[in-house]
Amino acid sequence: MRNHSPRTFWGRFRRERLAVLSLAFLVAVLLICATTLPFTWSRMRAQNLADARQPPTWSHPLGTDELGRDMLARTLYGGAISLSLGLLAAAVAVAIGTTYGAIAGYVGGRVDALMMRLVDVIYALPTLLLLMLLTVSLGARLEQLRWPSGAPVLGAEWVRFAVMAVAIGGVSWLTVARVVRGQVLSLREQPFVEAARALGLPTWRILWRHILPNLAGPIIVFATLAVPQAILQESFLSFLGVGVQPPQATWGLLASDGVRLLNPVRFYWWLVVVPGLALSLTLLALNFVGDGLRDALSERKGI
Repeated sequence: MRNHSPRTFWGRFRRERLAVLSLAFLVAVLLICATTLPFTWSRMRAQNLADARQPPTWSHPLGTDELGRDMLARTLYGGAISLSLGLLAAAVAVAIGTTYGAIAGYVGGRVDALMMRLVDVIYALPTLLLLMLLTVSLGARLEQLRWPSGAPVLGAEWVRFAVMAVAIGGVSWLTVARVVRGQVLSLREQPFVEAARALGLPTWRILWRHILPNLAGPIIVFATLAVPQAILQESFLSFLGVGVQPPQATWGLLASDGVRLLNPVRFYWWLVVVPGLALSLTLLALNFVGDGLRDALSERKGI
């Protein structure tokens, strides 16, 4: 029999009912978007102008867009792209921030001071402007990459996806760097780290085998909260027209298309409500899961 007592991490997390329900919702969304991807890939691009801007019907449960494309297929496909981009951006942010913060905290001294002042400088820069500059500059370079045969390394529709993930992750690592640095400053004075140093273990091994495993909790919580932030940033940039470009589809891009068709004569509500609702529910669920993980870990530490 499994132990679900409040003393276990899972037992503490289970007491957060909203977090558990949110986790179940996220797993369902991921499974549905992933399993239907082979079918939505072709259907989301199929145009039929005769069915353009049709409200929800039996044949199109979520209606159609201005080109007659099925909104259900586009929403499921957009969910797969948005969630993939959010996970990739969060992974980039965690990798950079953990490495940077661990080095700064363990080395200490002037190196730590210099590295953290650099973090303060980047913090002072406007995030939106920095993201736009990275997207434009990196996108142009990636589009020019060619294989020896002359074929592009990445298709045009995937260039913006890769650029957005790297750009968002590249500006979102600052918080995790500060958190990791603070934890490492405390851990490096612990007896087990002193013992590892006395044995002559190299610095990289001490960080990898002894310090980083003790940072798993805060890193996981940050990653959970970084995913909705990345999705929201991508959606906002796509809404402004500098994010992922057609024929790709994300929830932010779908919402942007719906808002563009708003007019006082006729309101095509499903074009705005469907992607907006999917985006809002997913972001709320991710935040609830992150809060539940944070509370469970904090209770374990007696905070």
